[in-house]
Amino acid sequence: MYQRLLEHLTTAVLLLDGTLRVRWMNPAAEAMLAVSLGRVQGTWLDSLAGLEGEVASVLAKARRDFHPFTQREAQLLIPGGDAVTVDFTVTPLSDDELLLELEPRDRLLRISREEALIARQETIKVLSRGLAHEIKNPLGGIRGAAQLLERDLPDPQLAEFTHIIVEEADRLRDLVDRMLGPNRLEQHEPLNIHKVLERVRTLLIAEHAEVEVIRDYDPSLPELSGDEGQLIQAVLNVSRNAVEAMEESGIEQPTLMLRTRARRQFTLGAERHRLVCEVAIIDNGPGIPESLRETLFYPMVSGRAEGSGLGLSIAQSILHQHQGLIECDSHPGRTEFRLLIPLETPRTAAAGGSDD
Repeated sequence: MYQRLLEHLTTAVLLLDGTLRVRWMNPAAEAMLAVSLGRVQGTWLDSLAGLEGEVASVLAKARRDFHPFTQREAQLLIPGGDAVTVDFTVTPLSDDELLLELEPRDRLLRISREEALIARQETIKVLSRGLAHEIKNPLGGIRGAAQLLERDLPDPQLAEFTHIIVEEADRLRDLVDRMLGPNRLEQHEPLNIHKVLERVRTLLIAEHAEVEVIRDYDPSLPELSGDEGQLIQAVLNVSRNAVEAMEESGIEQPTLMLRTRARRQFTLGAERHRLVCEVAIIDNGPGIPESLRETLFYPMVSGRAEGSGLGLSIAQSILHQHQGLIECDSHPGRTEFRLLIPLETPRTAAAGGSDD
């Protein structure tokens, strides 16, 4: 009876012997670790799921002290090389039995991170629009005053200075407009995401012949509904950032990969989608400094001396207009930006199935 109850739990449960060999596991544990009980019964837990030092020490302490222990956000390395973040509780049942409960945290952490990112982006948008209004009104006055002043100048050569005022006012206005992102209405229509990527790839090869641009496309991806011009701009902004970072770092063989995959039953923020298009832009550059990762998508934030800090902010704004977002993982030698775009309308997505 108790075994039947454990088999229907969504929490992964494993029964270990005194030497940490697997005696039994429920279907949730089989799904998490991607193995079957029959295949791993009698094997050491450490060979099944790579344990960090803190995890192994908690298991040993629970066995030694005969007392339950809980650990939050521990890392397990499961077969296949994937790392899983879990909360786990180990409970000694006898001198020769330990009950291990694993609760996956990756999905919840990702949802929390995405919701925070979306909230920050909305705050930035409101602040940027308010700031733009306060800047553009005085700029218009400055520009108009310079033009009136030019008419009454006694020496025509002095007009050079009023021209500078007008040009700089126009430059600041354009900078504010860029900070606000696309200012035209979206024109959503069915499009092939690979057509977008091929256009970006052609532009990158023309601009940066020394960079190898690799394609890894999933040909089974269906069309999505979007604005082709804006999506080209978003992918191009992210790709150019990657290419320029590689060039500035001086690596010998700069490589950029454009990869597409389908994600099923995928949650973006608080919205679950039946099918999501994932466009990954992967480079072998120096990585993003830790100090910039939390503010990476803020306007005017750049890790490059010549950067305006607007490219990623505009790309994220475009993805939000398509009910998607951009994620980033980075370490030296590999930086991956993932552009996630729903392949169905939000109304259809609300009728989606189980968790991703």
